[in-house]
Amino acid sequence: GEPVWTWGSAYTADVIGVVDGTPSRAGRFLDNLDIALDGDLDRQFGWRGARVHVSLLANGGGQPNAVAQTLEGVDNIEVGSPGVRLYEAWVEQALVGGRGSVLAGLYDVNSEFYVTAASDQLIAPPFGIGSELAATGPNGPAIFPSTSLAIRFRLGDPEGRYAQVAAVNAQAGTIGDDGGVDTTLDQGVLYLAEAGWSGPIRVAVGGWRYSEGQDDIRDVLAGGDPALSHAQGAYAVVEGTVFEAEKQPTVRAFMRLGVSDGDTTLFAGGWQAGLRVDSVFAARPASTLSLGFHEGVLSDKARANAKEAGVRLARAEGGIELTYADTFGPVTLQPNLQWIYNPGGDADRAPLLTAGVRVILALH
Repeated sequence: GEPVWTWGSAYTADVIGVVDGTPSRAGRFLDNLDIALDGDLDRQFGWRGARVHVSLLANGGGQPNAVAQTLEGVDNIEVGSPGVRLYEAWVEQALVGGRGSVLAGLYDVNSEFYVTAASDQLIAPPFGIGSELAATGPNGPAIFPSTSLAIRFRLGDPEGRYAQVAAVNAQAGTIGDDGGVDTTLDQGVLYLAEAGWSGPIRVAVGGWRYSEGQDDIRDVLAGGDPALSHAQGAYAVVEGTVFEAEKQPTVRAFMRLGVSDGDTTLFAGGWQAGLRVDSVFAARPASTLSLGFHEGVLSDKARANAKEAGVRLARAEGGIELTYADTFGPVTLQPNLQWIYNPGGDADRAPLLTAGVRVILALH
């Protein structure tokens, strides 16, 4: 049978850089070590229907986006400050005979909200969570690499029909961050709700709102301080298999669309879409190819601010990513190309081309 405790670990190393289109062309090395432990509390302690999950992250290396200077980023393991962090630490309790659950602890919102499995191989950050949500909050929402205390209720099964809601401390920060875990709730709460249905295709819609106002990027009060605005938004995701046959590649597609108020961040919304092909070559069952398109749509307030500073902002920053991966024993090799237009949102900047290689070593 299944062991009571299971652990897994993966070491990811990227070399990625700008090869065409900026004043400076340079590569950066960055890495991410992820160690996770899962336990069945029912079998260990007799705590019926409960399980625990704890994970650690260690991040190091450079910042490729400091070279590329994009708004949405170019690499999903890049962090603002390197270091070791307690990433997630939560307990989940089954409810109503297993038809629902409640989860509490340090929690990554993007582990269960705004997720599409068909986009998970792509390296550009917006394929994980839309930039219009990722950019919010006093220091970003509770996503990689810094989570916060949360409680999440779910009814139904993520593999079938489900509805889920979460209340998350708006002040992200965990053990390993300056200030550690915030327990004051001084910055308020981020509320999220999502409902979905999975069959041959999976469809989900969600919404989010902060309980406390954050600084408006443009409007000011009479005294000169920024006006406060409640960041909020909504999103929809669709994914499914478009081609499947014996001894043939499997092709999946995804489409994601998000909108937000655009008052507290540069973004008023965005979209991502793409394809993932598994078993590209019959002789290489682990071979996968992903193609993705993304745009972060800039807000009217961001454009007005830029115009006053003498910068012509485009309607959106966008990109196209092509990546291929194959696994050899415990090692996955993944070359990657990204073409980014209107980098930094600047309509007068030339497009960028980035190239990189990701190496993943599975240690579990």
